Amino acid sequence: MTCPKTPDIAYTPVMEPLALYIHWPFCLSKCPYCDFNSHVRERIPQARFRAALRAELAWEAARLGRRRLTSVFFGGGTPSLMEPETVALLLEDAFRLFDPEPDIEITLEANPTSVEAAKLRAFRQAGVNRASLGVQSLDSDSLRMLGRQHSTQQAIQALEIARTIFPRLSFDLIYARPGQTEASWRAELRAALALAADHLSLYQLTIEPDTAFEARHRRGELVLPEDDDAARLYEATAEEAAHFGLLPYEISNYARPGAESRHNLAYWRYADYAGIGPGAHGRVTVGKDLLATRRHRAPEPWAERVERDGHGSTTETVLTPNEKAREMLLMGLRLAEGIDVSRFEQRTGVPLSDAIDHEVSQLAVEAGYITLGGGRLVATTEGRLRLDSLLGALVN
Repeated sequence: MTCPKTPDIAYTPVMEPLALYIHWPFCLSKCPYCDFNSHVRERIPQARFRAALRAELAWEAARLGRRRLTSVFFGGGTPSLMEPETVALLLEDAFRLFDPEPDIEITLEANPTSVEAAKLRAFRQAGVNRASLGVQSLDSDSLRMLGRQHSTQQAIQALEIARTIFPRLSFDLIYARPGQTEASWRAELRAALALAADHLSLYQLTIEPDTAFEARHRRGELVLPEDDDAARLYEATAEEAAHFGLLPYEISNYARPGAESRHNLAYWRYADYAGIGPGAHGRVTVGKDLLATRRHRAPEPWAERVERDGHGSTTETVLTPNEKAREMLLMGLRLAEGIDVSRFEQRTGVPLSDAIDHEVSQLAVEAGYITLGGGRLVATTEGRLRLDSLLGALVN
């Protein structure tokens, strides 16, 4: 794996549409459960990172050519710590370098602190048309346990404000927290759904390596619900969301029909997406190759690389057909719609029958974990409940 050279030739444009991810790596504090590429700085060098993001975006566009741009997602870290001017300039660049769809989805993640909520209108004026708020809980004790910087009342106020500003709104909640009961989760979820616009992301709390929670869990200070209890919470989640018209289109994501996150669907459907910023990764077609790209994780070294080379890439790999097949299966089976068999072969170069274990697939069909017919491979609700173990056995 080698770091790519600065492009000095014109690449042949391709027709594969593109989703664009822009990573802002800074946070006010590091949440104890978080293993994302996020960093706390006393002062954020806004001008330097704005210039570096714009430069890396221009470098990436130079080799990708003019693509149809279907979505832009500002993630992090905490993108609502960006200056709205930065968002406006990056969108202006993206729209000049690519061909935006008329109804392009532009999402920005935000935390519901009072300072960040006050900037929401400025982000809307900058061009953002979909907000995703990191609420995580509506329970005060749980917010403290999760290390969040906002209160329950601030979260509710931010949601109410965002609903008046953005055409589309999503927010995140974390469940399967220590000591959480099904009754308390249902009550909290009903309160959240009453505030929801069209989309919710509901994540099970997991212990990730090298986090503060991992250390506490290892010492026995943090105990999560047993697997069976977590599964019941997952089932309760779908039941409560359905009462409000939100359906599980992906394992952790619920939406009213037509309000699914188009940007995240690009990941799960294994479309092209470019990743800009520290630690961002991408899957982009260049010529006949699908490249797996990754930028340097640490913010300042990434910026230095961009200032020197025009990009902050550390590795870039041409994916083999088998690697593409494996990735597409791992992503696509998270979706309620599953995987289109003909597109699978077109995208990966591997027939689906060669990518999965035939004996395991037969057993999984008989057990009701997957369906294979009508040109689609789909993990059922029961299958998605045990998807990690299913994938481990199914995927060659």
